[in-house]
Amino acid sequence: MSKLRIIISGGGTGGHIFPAIAIADAIRSQEPAAEILFVGAQGRMEMDRVPQAGYPIEGLTISGLQRKFSWQNLLLPFRLAGSLLQASRILTNFQPQLVIGTGGYASGPILAAAVAKGIPIAIQEQNAFAGLTNRLVAGRASRVYVAWGGMEKYFPAAKIRVTGNPVRQDIVLVAEELGDPLRADALRQRAAAALGLFPDKKTILVAGGSLGARAINEAVMGLGAEWGAREDVQWLWQCGKLHYHTCSTASCAHWPNMRLMPFIDRMDMAYALADLVVCRAGALTLAELALLGKAAILVPSPNVAEDHQTRNAQAMTTRAAARMLRDDEVGSRLGEQLSELLSDEAAREALAAAARAFGFPAAAQEIAADMITFIQSRNHRSQDGQADAVNTTDKRWN
Repeated sequence: MSKLRIIISGGGTGGHIFPAIAIADAIRSQEPAAEILFVGAQGRMEMDRVPQAGYPIEGLTISGLQRKFSWQNLLLPFRLAGSLLQASRILTNFQPQLVIGTGGYASGPILAAAVAKGIPIAIQEQNAFAGLTNRLVAGRASRVYVAWGGMEKYFPAAKIRVTGNPVRQDIVLVAEELGDPLRADALRQRAAAALGLFPDKKTILVAGGSLGARAINEAVMGLGAEWGAREDVQWLWQCGKLHYHTCSTASCAHWPNMRLMPFIDRMDMAYALADLVVCRAGALTLAELALLGKAAILVPSPNVAEDHQTRNAQAMTTRAAARMLRDDEVGSRLGEQLSELLSDEAAREALAAAARAFGFPAAAQEIAADMITFIQSRNHRSQDGQADAVNTTDKRWN
């Protein structure tokens, strides 16, 4: 049987890239000889992150549509045409048996070119509100992997499989330890040592993403001095590289119970130690919180396409799996929400338990196994001279 060859495309943000890498890792774990090629957008973060994960990547000249008026939008048709030609050449050279897109404009040209060449495609949608690229190609996809129920409003119901969002392996391993009472305490001790904090204090993790979240940072800086005097609470605050100078000059940055960092390299350890998390509502973040079973106050970013973070947060809050504060109210209400939840362990555990219902520890493995089964089935039918009948006879992919 021929060696598996798969193209994975998606990028622009970690929310598209990290699930793609998790899927690639799962494919490799099940089929070590599989050939995997990533396709991204030139100049975007995937061009660095994917090679760091050990995979080759090709970059397209595509760029996204600017939501506000910009002369760069005038160049978009030319860049799209060029990217389609590049994508077609990549497909001709690599000869994939399947192309999967994880969202973002980088995946559009390669998926469109694959459809034109008759190469099967699949998509993975992380958010509760489907992205534009995935909505456009869903009708031609053989499978649509989603993280949330109720996605029939965006995709053909027969093609949907609810798998959850793939997360990084280090988070999966922490989730396994947290789920074992005999190992959870040792993990907390190890996490505290790694982060230079105390294992026996309630820990508030504030993380607005690698670049930071201004509203969340300002809300923390606006908290009263009584929070700095509390001996039972400690803070781990990732303020973001862009905001570190401003945050480091604030009085709260010098509280004895505060650990301020521009970026946390060991988020697995940060999650392991956290009793309460304050964060944005990106799909990857919510998948990690759910898998780990962490109580959280979500502050959706208003600066994302089609306000999809609010949709993500609402999918959690309507099931009492998290609290939510709008960007414009976090400054005035964060303190009261923190006080309420830190003083009520039962409330925190109720949020955590509800969040766990959204956790899919085997998401990446499920997606990988389903894709491998399809490719192998298609190869077998091709050998029998039935390749043209695959899409109508393989009920798993119709």
